[in-house]
Amino acid sequence: MKTTAYDLRRRATSRAVEIFCAASVVLALVPLGLILFFVVRQGLPALRPAFFTQMPKPVGEPGGGMANAMVGTLILLGLAAALAVPVGIVSGVFLSEYKGSRIGSAVRFAADVLNGVPSIVIGIFAYTVAVLPFQRFTALAGGLALGVMMLPLIVRTTEELLRLVPESFREGALALGATRSRAVWTVILPAALPGILTGVLVALARVAGETAPLLFTSLNNRFWSTRLDQPIASLTVQVYTYANSPYDDWHRQAWAGATVLIASVLTFSLLARFVTRRLERMHRGTV
Repeated sequence: MKTTAYDLRRRATSRAVEIFCAASVVLALVPLGLILFFVVRQGLPALRPAFFTQMPKPVGEPGGGMANAMVGTLILLGLAAALAVPVGIVSGVFLSEYKGSRIGSAVRFAADVLNGVPSIVIGIFAYTVAVLPFQRFTALAGGLALGVMMLPLIVRTTEELLRLVPESFREGALALGATRSRAVWTVILPAALPGILTGVLVALARVAGETAPLLFTSLNNRFWSTRLDQPIASLTVQVYTYANSPYDDWHRQAWAGATVLIASVLTFSLLARFVTRRLERMHRGTV
C-alpha cells in the first residue's frame, strides 16, 4: 500500500503530539522531584532516633527533637477529622439525594467557594470565633481551622462518588421494601465508602502541611501538652519557628521536620491510591 503525503503528515503530527505530552509529563514531575530531592538531602542527616523521642532543647542548646510536635500534629488532625468527616459525609449525601433543590445548590456553591478561600483567612475566622471569646490559643481552635479546610473536599468527594453508584443498587433496595433513607445508608453509602475514604485521606494530606491557620489558633507549645484547652505544638509551626531562628542546629531540625511532613503527605497519598485501586478491584468483581 502506497504511503501518501497526507499519511506522512498525519503520522508526524501524531508523533509530535506524543512527544509534547511526554515532555509535559516530565516538566510536571520535575518540580516535585527537585523538592523531594532537596528536602530529603537536607533533612535526612538530622533524622536520628532522638528527633522522634526527645523534646525541644532550650534556646541555644543543641540537640533535642520534635516528639511533642508530632503528637500535637496527630491530635490536631484527629480533631479536624472528627469535625469534618461526619458533617462532610452527611452533607455529601444530602447533595446527592437532593441535587435539584435550591438548598442543595446553595450548599454546593458554598462548598466550592470555601474550597478556594485562602488558609490564612480560615485561620483568622477560627481565631475570631474560637480564640478571642476564650482569650487563649487552644488545640480545639486549631482542629476547628483544619476541619473547616477539610470540609469542602469531603463534601464534594462524597457527592460525586455517591452519584457514581449504579442506580440499580437503589432500585433493588427500594424493590425489597427499604425506605429511601435506609437504601442510602445501607446500600448506596457502603458501595461508595472506599472512594469516600480516599477523599478523606486526600483532605488529611491537604491540611497536614498547613501553617497559617495554626499560627492564629493553636499557636505552639515547646513543652509536652495534650490538653485540648491549651496551646499545642505542631510540626508545621515548629518547622516555621526553627527555620526563622539564628541557630544552625535548629535549621537542621527544621529540615528534618520538613522531611517528616513530606513523608506524611506521601503516606496519605499512597493510602488514597491503595484505597482507589481496591475500589476498582471491587467493581471488577475480583475481591
